[in-house]
Amino acid sequence: MTTSLVAVGIMLMLSFLRVPIAISMGLVGFAGLWWVRGLAPSMASATTVVYESGFQYTLSVVPLFILMGAFVTRAGMSKELYRAAQTFVGHLRGGLAMATVIACGGFGAICGSSIATSATMTHVAYPSMRASAYSEELAVGSIASGGTLGILIPPSTIMVLYGIMTETNIGKLFAAGVLPGILGIVLLCGAVQYVCWRKPDSGPRAERVAWPERLRALRDVWGVVVLFGVVMGGIYGGIFTATEGAGIGATGAFAFALLRRSLTWKSLLEVLVESARTTAMLFIILVGALVFSNFVNYTGMPGQLRSFVADHHLSPLMVIAAICLIYVILGTAMEELSVILLTIPIFFPLVTSLGFDPVWFGIIIVLVMMIGLISPPVGMNMFVVKSMLPGVTTMTIFRGVAPFVWAEIVLLVILVAFPSISLVLPQLLKL
Repeated sequence: MTTSLVAVGIMLMLSFLRVPIAISMGLVGFAGLWWVRGLAPSMASATTVVYESGFQYTLSVVPLFILMGAFVTRAGMSKELYRAAQTFVGHLRGGLAMATVIACGGFGAICGSSIATSATMTHVAYPSMRASAYSEELAVGSIASGGTLGILIPPSTIMVLYGIMTETNIGKLFAAGVLPGILGIVLLCGAVQYVCWRKPDSGPRAERVAWPERLRALRDVWGVVVLFGVVMGGIYGGIFTATEGAGIGATGAFAFALLRRSLTWKSLLEVLVESARTTAMLFIILVGALVFSNFVNYTGMPGQLRSFVADHHLSPLMVIAAICLIYVILGTAMEELSVILLTIPIFFPLVTSLGFDPVWFGIIIVLVMMIGLISPPVGMNMFVVKSMLPGVTTMTIFRGVAPFVWAEIVLLVILVAFPSISLVLPQLLKL
């Protein structure tokens, strides 16, 4: 295990020196396998990984969901979601911030990306909250934290890659994220209420909207409901696979963008180039992670970790708590996808050997990554908001997300204590 730990240390050192994480993982994995087995086996292993990753059919779900999210963003569906949520809760104390969280959850259900959700809702919700005299801290905190729901509520790119790496059913992972996603919305809205209780002026009430206007706002989100219902309903109903569902979702999002006349030849090219760039980045990271994974597996580190836990009679929950702590620490300094792909080969065999459900563990990993996305010093969602709002100071964003970090920690504790919350829906659907 010493060899593996040294390799992990070197990889982290390279990452902190600003070497791209894909290169860090791939280089250390290749060099490590060269060290323990020789140059020819190392080259053969790397070649096989690159070839199989490029031709693996199940991986086509990644660019398709990315393309779906890009078309949805271009179609402007986020505005209708925010408006609908605003008509129902805007009259409450902190109502616009709660509407932001709810809209983030709805947008995440057809986007699958926390960064895209945060960026889109910053543009949609921040001006409205500031115009209504909301504090900067509450406005940016609700946007950054609400954006994290994009990787929990299906479809989620993170869940797809976790499912592919661990050979876990992607449909089960999607179903397992629904109830935790709803609970997450409730807890984040509770954090908004806590902030407004502490500082009543931070989230003033808006005027109550009459029911006819609420119903009109609900009718405006029919596109979101149809798109989510067709994609997720088809997957859960066994009509098509997750990969086929991603293709249908991308086609449906493209159709909505055309119907709303939000696409031009120029914007279509921008969407395709952006999706291709994002897909290429994810695949490069995945290849690097798989090369590193092959090295880790060859050294026997996962089996040695299992032996260590058994020899020291450690409680399974204690092991899970330690893993969560490691994820939070790494998530504050590294991009969440890189953290998952780096650690899955190490932790997944240990967790399954302790009897934990791989679907449940996938949701736990997503939750820990959500916390990392809004945790200083380099929570990705905070810097997405900062990049779009250069006039807001970094410390204001740090203070704004603090109550929401605690809300997501509470969500994590609840799901660790009650795994059935995430497992009951996959069992009911018999996936």
